Amino acid sequence: MTETRQTFAGLAHWEIVFWYGLIVVSTAVFFWGVARLVLRYRRGRSTVELRGIGRRALRAAGIVLTHRWIKRRDPLAGIGHALIFYGFMVLFAGTTILAFQDDFAKPVLGFDFWRGSFYLGYSLVLDVFGIALAVGLAIMIVKRLRHPPRLDYRRPDREEDRRSYVIGDWVFVGCLFFLALSGFLLEAFRIAWTNPSFETWSPVGWAVGHGFKGLGMTAQEASTAHFATWWTHGVVALAFVASIPFTKAVHMLAGPANVTVRDERAGKALPPLPEGATAEQVGYGRIADLSWEHLVSLDACTKCGKCHAACPANASGYPLSPRDVILDLRELSAHAGPAAEIGGRIRPETVWSCTQCMACVEICPVGIEHVPIINQLRRRLVDQGELDPLLQSTLEAVYETGNSFGEPKRKRPRWTRELGFDVKDVRREPAELLWFVGDYASFDARNQRATQALARILHAAGADFGILFDAEKTAGCDVRRAGEEGLWAALAEENVRTISGCEFERIFSSDPHTFHTLRNEYPQHGGDWPVVHHSQLLLELLEEGALTPRRQLGRRVTYHDPCTLGRYNGVYDAPRRVLEAIGCELVEMPRNRDNSFCCGAGGGRIWMQELKKEGFRRPSEQRIDEAVGLGGLDYFVVCCPKDVTMYEDAIKTSGHQGELELRELSELVLESLGLPVQEPVAAAAADKEEP
Repeated sequence: MTETRQTFAGLAHWEIVFWYGLIVVSTAVFFWGVARLVLRYRRGRSTVELRGIGRRALRAAGIVLTHRWIKRRDPLAGIGHALIFYGFMVLFAGTTILAFQDDFAKPVLGFDFWRGSFYLGYSLVLDVFGIALAVGLAIMIVKRLRHPPRLDYRRPDREEDRRSYVIGDWVFVGCLFFLALSGFLLEAFRIAWTNPSFETWSPVGWAVGHGFKGLGMTAQEASTAHFATWWTHGVVALAFVASIPFTKAVHMLAGPANVTVRDERAGKALPPLPEGATAEQVGYGRIADLSWEHLVSLDACTKCGKCHAACPANASGYPLSPRDVILDLRELSAHAGPAAEIGGRIRPETVWSCTQCMACVEICPVGIEHVPIINQLRRRLVDQGELDPLLQSTLEAVYETGNSFGEPKRKRPRWTRELGFDVKDVRREPAELLWFVGDYASFDARNQRATQALARILHAAGADFGILFDAEKTAGCDVRRAGEEGLWAALAEENVRTISGCEFERIFSSDPHTFHTLRNEYPQHGGDWPVVHHSQLLLELLEEGALTPRRQLGRRVTYHDPCTLGRYNGVYDAPRRVLEAIGCELVEMPRNRDNSFCCGAGGGRIWMQELKKEGFRRPSEQRIDEAVGLGGLDYFVVCCPKDVTMYEDAIKTSGHQGELELRELSELVLESLGLPVQEPVAAAAADKEEP
């Protein structure tokens, strides 16, 4: 027998014609659905120029083909999806090769390549990848049957019937699983019917086909079963193809597309307002306001729930799930049209629950930009005056005084009075380092201790540094992430003018929020300087020998990665290496580095009212619980002024006072140097006495 097989064995001529008609209908429906998607996306705003699209596509191909975003923190899901992905792609390629052979190569070119060694190798490869597809689907089915919390579609903000999502998921998985199994059955019935000796190269079909024969199946029965299975398998396959643009399967198209167009700095450098923007152009208020890139990302969502599980607001009981924000927008986009008002679906309290910590963006396997989308929703709410009263008063204080404490600007440098040495005014004399101190490090009494510790360390190291004194205004990172883009731009422009008038080589800050916005966002307003975090500077001084610890502390500590230092800027090693250099034993919390759990202060949340709800537990309290659970720690170490504020309070309110103490990184370095630590009592007293 010739080593090949007939594609349409047992089918009448009219049945073959009917089959090709179904292919035309299926393909037409598919392309009609794709066209509808493209037209919907074209209604969105254009905010990103796709420069270097070739480089973007190559990068996206690397991400998609390696599955490195999918397997993060869930290797089993990565394996399962990879088996499904490559199984489906190879089987689809096999179908395409067969169509090329039957419809072009053989009738047009007279070239019949689907025989002999090629056919045998083709059969073996498709069997192997068919098994891969079935195994991958089985992994995903088992994972779903275990009901992980992230696949629970219950909303945190209201009751809603979401059975359609569950049904859609199972139909998608079930359809693929049916195609994989029916493909093997089709092969088995054909082998049981025709009994070719060479089909050992189709090991699954060979084994199952001979199993059927062993059970007494006759050739006629196998032929009838093959006919029925052929049509069932074929019709389901064509229906699946036609359904792709309309079902969960759309992520097969939108996912890779979204990874390609995704802004590599999503959330890290928020887009400015359009020049001369009208009220209707500020933020997102209607579906038509979304950028086309964000409209693509809505369809890329697979409802995997990784963002839902990573969200600190959701974990604390706030009415926010990043997944639900995306799904709500998708439903509005697909069913309500471009004029649909977003506020009728996504409530303000949901939008204001976000800490802008980037945990959702970092873990999303298809690169959805939850944080920039939520920030755009906030911009519209701010423009309409729909914001928390405390946040409103803080923003007004920033506008009037240049700081979030509402303090007179003359009080900003008061912390320097207790140092015992003069700090340069970098406006008047040049310095190698310009220290942008920030609000909490300047005005908050507890944070002043850490600020003074850092100043004493730099003085001991002989570092040439200076500050802006009362000319410094808040850098505005959280102002921007609270949605007040206009105020942030004004602060940035004024700070850029002030800094540009100074002579220095580098800027540093102990505040990751300040460090981030100076480094990544001030260039939008012409402020482009080398910027480092104080943990990086401390490590540099230790490694250069400018600082030499007099003693190893021997403390057992854990370290908290600030969101804007870690996920936003990738600074993970410097603080850890500093701790190692001063003799601390670091014990990592389960959630660390890019999986760090937010303190709850970011995105302006530190300036808003806490949720009053039974069972509510702040993110900072959950984080202290996590640290105490390690056992036997001396210190909870931070390197962010807002973390100092949040976690000092959380140690008390979480019921762990006396079990754990907080230290800012600079305080431990100062202790290792054997330098005295002084409390800023006199400065605080002077502030109270002076009107």
